[in-house]
Amino acid sequence: MVRARFWLSCDLNLKESKNRTLVYMTHSLKDYLNVIIVIVIASVIAFACGHNGLNFNGWPIIFICMSISFIVHWIAFIPSYIARTEKYYDISGTVAYMCVLFTAYHLTSSVSVDALNTRSIVAIVLVSAWALRLGFFLFIRVLKVGEDRRFREVKERFSGFLVWWTISALWVFLTTVNALVMIINNVEYHDDLFFYFGLIIWIIGFSFEVIADEQKRRFRLQSSNKDQFISNGLWSISRHPNYFGEILLWIGMAIIAYPTLQGWQNISLISPVFIYYLLTKISGVNLLEGHADKKWGGNQSYEEYKRNTSVLIPYLK
Repeated sequence: MVRARFWLSCDLNLKESKNRTLVYMTHSLKDYLNVIIVIVIASVIAFACGHNGLNFNGWPIIFICMSISFIVHWIAFIPSYIARTEKYYDISGTVAYMCVLFTAYHLTSSVSVDALNTRSIVAIVLVSAWALRLGFFLFIRVLKVGEDRRFREVKERFSGFLVWWTISALWVFLTTVNALVMIINNVEYHDDLFFYFGLIIWIIGFSFEVIADEQKRRFRLQSSNKDQFISNGLWSISRHPNYFGEILLWIGMAIIAYPTLQGWQNISLISPVFIYYLLTKISGVNLLEGHADKKWGGNQSYEEYKRNTSVLIPYLK
């Protein structure tokens, strides 16, 4: 009887182990499939945007820039996975932004007979300012907090963690694709309303993001606000004003770039659409709303704040 129970227990443990292995393999296959899909999407957009653009050694410069984004992220991923840490996730994105911009600038300057125009220089300055500010802000924040809760479970699985870093590489490429095409085309326009209107939109969006982040940072510094939600300043007119600002500034960049686009390059206008979708449906708003509902759901003040405050666009309930 004892021996029968022993073999039955072993059989059950073996089946459970096989089931866990099967589930792990299924998740891994899905993860690697997602990585491939992301690479294909980025490559298709890169080659489309490279139409009528400059080449370097036979390769579209825009495709080289895309590849740099993935290479930087995958290099940073290796030690991050070994250490099981997400602390360098956002700052790696900043490094990728700067590398991609430098690559576009350097290779365009190498093959173009004209000096880089004012429009392209402004784009480089704007994107660099945004990337450096946000990257260091998020890096300092994760060092203080100690973790990014999005990665609590996924960082333990190689393939799952790799997906996040690969999506970040796609994020860097698709957010900058308008600016990259504009830099590579290096077409100068004068007295262009698109440039000035887009610049104004960009400045408004950037200001929204910076001010909202700073207001939340100061709110969290006050011990009396521990475990409380912010509802003053820009957060009184939008539950996610920082994300609204980020979406707005990339719309501004798309407007600045629009007159320089030719033919298939207009596919780069998908940039702000991608940003909106990712920030509202996958990461950002979607995750934070779920976390807030779990933490403060049923709280009368929070429920009233939700009823009276727009999710994203100020004043639009």
